[in-house]
This record gives sequence, C-alpha cells and structure tokens, in this order.
Amino acid sequence: MEEKLKRWKNYGILALTLMIALAGSFKYISSFSTVSGNVNGKEMPICSVETSKRAVALSFETAWGDEDIRQILDILKIHGIHTTFFVTGDWVEKYPELAGIIKEEGHDLANHSKSHKSMVEMDEEQQRAEIMEVHEKVKALTGADMQLFRLPYDSYDDSLIRVIEACGYYPIQWSIDSLDWKDYGAKQIAKTVLKDENLKNGAIIRLHSGTKYTAEALEKLINGLEKKGYRLVPVSELIYKEGYHLDAAGRQMKDR
Repeated sequence: MEEKLKRWKNYGILALTLMIALAGSFKYISSFSTVSGNVNGKEMPICSVETSKRAVALSFETAWGDEDIRQILDILKIHGIHTTFFVTGDWVEKYPELAGIIKEEGHDLANHSKSHKSMVEMDEEQQRAEIMEVHEKVKALTGADMQLFRLPYDSYDDSLIRVIEACGYYPIQWSIDSLDWKDYGAKQIAKTVLKDENLKNGAIIRLHSGTKYTAEALEKLINGLEKKGYRLVPVSELIYKEGYHLDAAGRQMKDR
C-alpha cells in the first residue's frame, strides 16, 4: 500500500510539472493570443503578410540626402501610388520640409530610428530614445502619429522587439530586398524584385532613397509589378493591426 501511494505521488508530481510546462508554452502558440510576434520563443518583426489580396508594399528607407526624393514622389504621384517612407531623426532634422511633403501627399511616415545605428548594443533607455525622439519630432512637425518601425541593419533580438512594441510600434522589416544600395543599376534593381521567389501577395519590398539608381528603377519596378497584377499599397494598409500571429519567416497571418 505504501509503495502504491508513493507511486501515485510521483505520478501527481509528473502531471503537475507537465501542466506547468504546457501552460508556459501557450504564449508561444498563436491560437492562444490575439496578437503574437513570438515564434517558438523568439520575438519576430513583420516581414510580409498572408493575404488573399493581390497587393504588395513598397517601402523606402530614408536616411541619406534629398537628391532623389522629389523624383520618387513625382513618379509615385503619376501612378497614383502611396507607399511608406521610413525616416531617421537626423534626416528629418535636415529636411523637415520634405517630411511634410511626404505626409501631405498621402504616404506613410514611419520610424527608422534617430541615428541609424544598430540598436542591439544599446540599453533599453537608449533604445527608447532612438524610437521616441523621432516620434515626437515627426508628430510636432507633421502631425503624423507614426506606428511602424524598421530596425537599422536588420539587427534585433527579443528584448529590442519588445521595446519597440512597448513604444506602440509594429516592427516592420521586409521579405524582398531590392539590393538598390549595391548600385548594380536600374535594370538590375527591377529584375531583383520581379524575379524574387518571395514576390507574392503581401510581400514587403525594401528600397532606399539617396541611392544612385533607385529613382531611375522605380518606373520599371512599378510597371513590372502592375503587369503581374499587383496593387501597390502602403505598409500600414497591408498589415493586420490585431488578431494575428507570425510564422518562422516573419509572415503575418490572421488568427482563425
């Protein structure tokens, strides 16, 4: 009898341990959360969106110079396209008028940090400053209450993603890199995007302003995407704001 009781006690301890382990893992299972960027215990940014809509988003990282911004804006206006500009605080300080024009012309103004430095090595206070100083500056200048944040150099860890979200932002990276920053030429930029295996509904495409060939490539890229049947929308229109989870590639999916 004593041996039986001991065995049942061990079973009870084992069962309790298993229940605790399972309960702790629920936060990593998408169906238990209305919003989750956590994939198997790792925090992820949004890189693309699972959607039935034939839509993709162009996104420009705007941290250097003003040489091609007006040309880019003119091309977008001709095509009736709105997109997303991830601006740094340093850029906004230098070109406040252009930040205002981007907003006035109906594009997303989004946050790309104050100084465009890798933020992983910073402490939490510094990370928050990199995010919120730009937020307040852009809000005061344009009235835009930014909600999208792109991490410089695609460098992040779990802690940094949580800080971004705690600041009221959706962390946004990309599923297609145009490689326009490598200065391979306008034709190559368009080809890189249009031939990418990740070009599908919900793709987020990374471009830059202030590069040698991006403005020249933009017309070819837009025409190529539209020829494939894609509608070009801002990132803010593409992503889900609630009731979603991510897969291991950072693809955002609506909770069922």
